[in-house]
Amino acid sequence: MPGPMIRPVAKAVVAALIGLAAPAAAESFHLLPQPARMRVDSGSFFVSAATPLTGDADAVTAFADLMQRTTGIALATRMAGDDAGPAIRFRRDPALPPEAYRLRITPRGVTVTGGDRAGLYYGAVTLWQLATRPGRTGEVPAARIDDRPRFGWRGMMLDSARHPQSPAFIRRFIEWMAVNKLNRFHWHLVDDQGWRLEIRKYPRLTGIGGTRQPATAPGAPPLPPVAGHYTQDEVREIVAFAAARGVTVVPEIELPGHALSALRAYPELGMGVPLPPGIESHWGVFPWLYAPDERTIAFLEDVFAEVIALFPSREIHVGGDEAVKDQWRADPHVQQRIRDLGVGDEAGLQNWMIGRIGRFLARHGRRLIGWDEILDARLPGDAIVMSWRGREGSERAAARGHDTILAAAPVLYFDHRQGADPDEPPGRGKVQDLATVLAVQPLGNRPGAALRRHLRGLQGQLWTEHIRTEARVAWMAFPRAMAVAEIGWAGGADYPGFLARLAPQLARMAPLGLVAADTALRPPAASDAPDRVMSTGLRSCSARLPLYLEDDYPADGARARFLIDILDPCWVWDDAPIRGARAIAVHVGQLPFNFQVGADRATIRFRPPTTPAGEVEVRAGGCDAEPVARLPLEPATANPGVTVLTAPLPPLPDTASLCLTYTAHGPDPLWAIEQVRLIK
Repeated sequence: MPGPMIRPVAKAVVAALIGLAAPAAAESFHLLPQPARMRVDSGSFFVSAATPLTGDADAVTAFADLMQRTTGIALATRMAGDDAGPAIRFRRDPALPPEAYRLRITPRGVTVTGGDRAGLYYGAVTLWQLATRPGRTGEVPAARIDDRPRFGWRGMMLDSARHPQSPAFIRRFIEWMAVNKLNRFHWHLVDDQGWRLEIRKYPRLTGIGGTRQPATAPGAPPLPPVAGHYTQDEVREIVAFAAARGVTVVPEIELPGHALSALRAYPELGMGVPLPPGIESHWGVFPWLYAPDERTIAFLEDVFAEVIALFPSREIHVGGDEAVKDQWRADPHVQQRIRDLGVGDEAGLQNWMIGRIGRFLARHGRRLIGWDEILDARLPGDAIVMSWRGREGSERAAARGHDTILAAAPVLYFDHRQGADPDEPPGRGKVQDLATVLAVQPLGNRPGAALRRHLRGLQGQLWTEHIRTEARVAWMAFPRAMAVAEIGWAGGADYPGFLARLAPQLARMAPLGLVAADTALRPPAASDAPDRVMSTGLRSCSARLPLYLEDDYPADGARARFLIDILDPCWVWDDAPIRGARAIAVHVGQLPFNFQVGADRATIRFRPPTTPAGEVEVRAGGCDAEPVARLPLEPATANPGVTVLTAPLPPLPDTASLCLTYTAHGPDPLWAIEQVRLIK
């Protein structure tokens, strides 16, 4: 990623954050997430290359590895042997709950006790944090810590279907999760735009369904294809890597919708409705579903049999969201099947399919998870509901006796921008900043008994339609994922205290390869314009579907970025300093309208053009006023990049709000405004 997007967290920003701490917080030990109970004693234990490590081999290896990579201290790993003398000892105690640990630190030695493999790893992580405090590397304060998580599910979902990441990056991402005590890696491997998991019985899933050609505006040079998948051997390595760090990998294989990649490879599994060429390069919600018949069920059972063999996770995610059922409604055979099965309607038919797969999973000792649309009909009794459309899905699921996980959009959807800074990568236009994420209360203000009993935890989601590089994935996920960790483990925290602990944790993670979003760490005033890009001052006129999109040109190198509402391409420059301006310059680029928005497409309205390619219209004082300038788009039609259009301005008030729209016969291509300048 070019420019400032990949710069490390600035030392000055980190220093400033540490300096924000109140006197009491300055004496804290910068643990993130904060432990349940901690008592500080007198004295310290000093970790050096001569310090022996003994006990549990996995924990010994984990602690030694973290210290070596982040401090350069190479510890003496003994695994077992003489317990006499100063040492760090890792022991298991099955009486402790899962994931719980104890730390006993004296000037004479350290004992880390865990109830299971994960608990010992978390104890090792806390000890590593204590040994890497700012300015006190190797000095561990004498203390007693008794710690356990508030919630059992503390997750991050990564979408590898739209833009696959390398296996090496997946391992790094999992490690960044683990050192913050996040424990579920929800791996989204299948979607309309790509099938990323090797299924040996059906090789065309990755051979055909795993490649797409990105969309470009008319006349723009083609972009490189997006391709790649994870072999079964690579998956096994990733799963083992995660398990050693207390992380369970939960795979997701979508049904009955988000199935386009499978239908491209095996069209006989669909409804017989042809797929337009290149449709896989679109974003949004597609109408193509699996056919609800026994052939499809047999295919899905074959797929899940291989998934089960690869992933030991007790839970398997089957999607179930955004299944547009128009093709089912229009097909007489499907309507007859609804009657034969006695399931009532298309929602019942979807539930029948999910129920069949749920029973298959149950026969193999697994448990089904689905997005909250699966609540639209009766579910298998042990199904888990992941609530993404707000909190209401979790409340409904709990009331019906189902375990549930809060994964609510928009606040836990990390493809949203973190601020209005122009350095933010492309994604959804609405801002969801770090403070907003930390303020999430999984149980709400007044939870009922059912929700208290059934809420397993929370999860952040990182969809990658517009996040095409690994550097951007890291940037968008962190530090917001660390707020999820704080909530999931400790139940939450006050924002200033969290920031004071966040800065040292980010510094620890830098040697582990993390370049986090430093825009998330800037003072709150830097995020005061959530509906605009700060460098331009432009905001969207409405908030129907605002996106922060990247130009489709060039294939390599920096590309322009545009804040645009794709259902209402209209921009406002509030209080523009017009005094003395004799002309206006508008920087425009064109984008393909590769969005599946269903009936909403017909609601996108444009004024009729007066020139062949249309024109940008500038109005002062309101979007319904007469134009004060018209800038024909014709010069930009032959330029795949950004074109600067200029036009004279009549005398206007010293300041005025400028409204910019464009005329067109339809939304393809989209014209987007990068910036506007007044020429004086």
